[in-house]
Amino acid sequence: MDGSAQRTLLITLTGRDRPGVTSRLFTTLADFPLTVADVEQVVIRGRLILGVLVSYTEGADIGRVWNAAERVANDLDMEIELSTGRDKRTRRRSGRLHVTVLGAPLKPAAMAGIAGRISAHGANIDRIGRLSHNPVTCIEMNVSGADPDALRAGLAAEAAEQQVDVAVQQGGLHRRAKRLIVMDVDSTLIQGEVIELLAEHAGCLDEVAKVTEAAMRGDLDFEGSLRERVALLAGLDASAIDDVRGELQLAAGARTMVRTLKRLDYEFAIVSGGFTQVTDALVDDLGIDYSAANTLEIENGTITGRITGPVIDRAGKATALERFAREAGVPISQTVAIGDGANDLDMLQAAGLGIAYNAKPVVRQAADTAVNVPYLDTILFLLGISHEEVEAADAQDGC
Repeated sequence: MDGSAQRTLLITLTGRDRPGVTSRLFTTLADFPLTVADVEQVVIRGRLILGVLVSYTEGADIGRVWNAAERVANDLDMEIELSTGRDKRTRRRSGRLHVTVLGAPLKPAAMAGIAGRISAHGANIDRIGRLSHNPVTCIEMNVSGADPDALRAGLAAEAAEQQVDVAVQQGGLHRRAKRLIVMDVDSTLIQGEVIELLAEHAGCLDEVAKVTEAAMRGDLDFEGSLRERVALLAGLDASAIDDVRGELQLAAGARTMVRTLKRLDYEFAIVSGGFTQVTDALVDDLGIDYSAANTLEIENGTITGRITGPVIDRAGKATALERFAREAGVPISQTVAIGDGANDLDMLQAAGLGIAYNAKPVVRQAADTAVNVPYLDTILFLLGISHEEVEAADAQDGC
């Protein structure tokens, strides 16, 4: 294009989706001296909406382009809308963010509230797409022109009011770059708490459960509470550990999540305030890359009520995340931490993205985002991985 004034033509085709629509339109436009400025396409329930913005030199015979585009629409039995404007060479506003909304169900009022908050922060929604409709509905928006921290705070308040989950993340290709996922185990990767399952075998479940609850809320020092609970297991036959391993139930969607991430070349780690005698089995079963946990002391086939080695506590989890990142060659900014209790706070805050999963209030407030639906694989959507991608990958592997 020369230095002459530029104008734009926006062509919008709407109608039944079928192969070849996009190709047919661009083949027609190729016969004219146009420059493609922007393209957006979405398919909703088999209905295609295709928008193409082209620019041209003022004075060009745009009527021929207009007529050609209308012929394409008529041939395809689609509706067409055309509008011209002056190309002011405006740039998309800075501050690109991904806003992910999870709901089960997701109601119009929630979307209205989220969109209203985005607008109130002076931001613009550039693109909207669906990542999943089952078991939860997940909608992702590309947003520009907002301060991330201010928008995150505003949307967190709206999410609580609308009873949906909302995540705000920086935009860019890094979302789909190689990442390290570091996850808590008890009440996150698995259902329940291992130490309580052991306590049930030892006949001291009520005592241990009270201490566990206080520690998860952050009311008690984790290391002290752990040693106190483990002491109650003294004298328990070590065979109870085998029984507990057999009783473990993964969180809903856990196996799908780990399998999908591994298939996409993510590194996966677990870090637990529980015990290696249990987490090692999870590592083998799920193909987990890295793990860290405490180790129960066992003598003569009996649990002594003590722990050997350093304790994996709140600070220890964050240290483990940093160590795993170094070993995996992944920058901290590319790490994702997932947890539910106060013992996970340092890890969640150290990671590039901290996710509170069905967590205590203190954890939800401190994390970057929260997921409150009982499906661990919904975290995939926060990473930009759609339900269709998961199903396609499973089909390729014969799952």
